[in-house]
Amino acid sequence: MRAHKKATPFLLGCLALLASVLVGILYGSVQLGGSSAAVGKALLDALPLLSFESGLSDSERNILLNVRLPRVVLGCLVGAALAMSGATYQGVFRNPLADPYLLGVASGAGLGATIALVFSLPFTWGPLRPVAFAAFLGALGAVALVSVLGRSRNGDAARLLLAGIAIVAFLTAIQTYVLHRNRESIAQVFGWILGGLTTSGWSEVLFLAPYVLVCGVVLLAHGRHLDVFSVGEQEASSLGLHPVNVRWLLIITATLLTASAVAVSGLISFVGIIIPHAMRLLFGASYRKILPLSVLYGAAFLVFADIGSRTISGSQLPISVITASIGAPFFAAVLFRRAI
Repeated sequence: MRAHKKATPFLLGCLALLASVLVGILYGSVQLGGSSAAVGKALLDALPLLSFESGLSDSERNILLNVRLPRVVLGCLVGAALAMSGATYQGVFRNPLADPYLLGVASGAGLGATIALVFSLPFTWGPLRPVAFAAFLGALGAVALVSVLGRSRNGDAARLLLAGIAIVAFLTAIQTYVLHRNRESIAQVFGWILGGLTTSGWSEVLFLAPYVLVCGVVLLAHGRHLDVFSVGEQEASSLGLHPVNVRWLLIITATLLTASAVAVSGLISFVGIIIPHAMRLLFGASYRKILPLSVLYGAAFLVFADIGSRTISGSQLPISVITASIGAPFFAAVLFRRAI
């Protein structure tokens, strides 16, 4: 009975993720002809050694396999990455409202994307287009600056956060200056900042998947250490843990994961706050449960949010409009609950 009760949150998460994937594939601004069975046959026909006659036209099959399916998979990867990074930051800093963009990832990525859009940079790297590549470099550069400025012998987390605040302010000022001098690019930059899951086939998925896999394994393997952090650093040291080393490993891994997600999706707000916090409220405070559950529910949440962004209105809404509409009231409710 106890094992069944422990498995229930994970089973529900798998069902939520499966439902989001199915709805994301079946529904969109373009209605695929035939039935859901025809769509399923087209997906099976795309697998090696299998052959099914789906009845979909070539254009419908192309939309399914090269537009809608990679977009859904990308939503799963970005949602899982942001939620897992948020859970890690919340555990490391012992703050349930910590955000994946805490150490300057957002400001660095925003500055990088702004420079790429304003100056039409031609540089690419692997499957990344210039804007995504510049955002990725900007995010990593910002965190490197924060790490240097916030370094201390005892691994003081408060010093790191203050360094993050300083770097964010500095990079935001540079971005504002660049936009002020190039006002014709404001609409493009603003569109990127609001976030989205637009894809050009599978290139973004192929870039992000290795980061999610490798960084995800590292973070999931340290769930027990995050539980130890929750009781305090002195207690962690007495249990044989090296808090400074483990903290830096987790921060660097979570930041790399966030930067890779931001590079392909822009800045999508609130996913990294509300999903881990909701998992904590619903299923308990152990990070050995919060981290894997954040992967499942974060992926499902972002796919459903993306479905709303492309179906609610006639034109596609930025996905942050959907996530903020859900996340802001949740955030306010959490703050109110903690205040009383």
